[in-house]
Amino acid sequence: MLATLRGVNRDVAGFVALSAVWGTAFVATKAALDGFPPVFLAALRFSLAAALLFLVAAAAGRNVVPRTRGDVAPILTGGAFSIGAHHAFLFTGQDYVSSAVAATLLGLIPVLTPMATRLVMPSERIDATGAVGLAVGFAGLAVIARPDPSNLAVNTGALYVFGSAIAWVVGAVTTREDDATLGPLALQSWMALTGAVMLHVTAAALGQGMADVTAGPAGYGWLVYLAVVPGAGGFLLYFRLLDRLGPIQTGLLEYAVPPFAALFGFLVLEETLAPTTVGGFALIFVAFVLVKRDAVRAALRRRFD
Repeated sequence: MLATLRGVNRDVAGFVALSAVWGTAFVATKAALDGFPPVFLAALRFSLAAALLFLVAAAAGRNVVPRTRGDVAPILTGGAFSIGAHHAFLFTGQDYVSSAVAATLLGLIPVLTPMATRLVMPSERIDATGAVGLAVGFAGLAVIARPDPSNLAVNTGALYVFGSAIAWVVGAVTTREDDATLGPLALQSWMALTGAVMLHVTAAALGQGMADVTAGPAGYGWLVYLAVVPGAGGFLLYFRLLDRLGPIQTGLLEYAVPPFAALFGFLVLEETLAPTTVGGFALIFVAFVLVKRDAVRAALRRRFD
């Protein structure tokens, strides 16, 4: 019994720690964007993160050489969508919206995933309650974005972040690791490298590069922080929690991160939290409960029975 309680306490501590760390990532990104163009910033972040992850994998004696199609496929899809496209849209969107708004909009990820799964796997169905949940989720998006022709900056930023959520979902439903011979750490290292290459190519196509960087020491400090703490360190902790808690409970991170992003945004950048962001967050959380109610109920039953 005591060992079980210790395990639960470690999981709770890990969950809170990762939520806080990933909450700071939105603030660090917002601060770093003062001196870096967005897509180029993402490219630099994941170049550094990939190097660090490979070093950790090598130090741990893990095999890091892809040998089969089962290794290459998730590296390409995860790198292209979950790292590359996701962060290109997200960092660009954060040029326009606050840390709390960006973090809250990503709460749509677990709401949109069943819809994407339905498209990839026609046997999966969304019932009437799930459809209501999707509608509530999009209502949350509308509340946060507040479509208004006179407020194009916020509208544009919200649309970019929404695009980043879609990219993440596409990566989630197309990335299959069942046939991989590499472990999660090695796969994540290659995904980060693949995403970094894609981001560098995209940044070059958009005309973003070192010539546009105006960052001082503080800006480079934020870049290193992004790569090391929420990047490499955050993903290492994430995979540990995923293994211990499962995807449903770990997926609740999307709803624990926004309060930390709002808090750190207020403390570090003096950002304010609009009532519409709080209302949109509540709607998106209700949408998640409606869409994933059976899975959440089952996960809670297994956890506490």
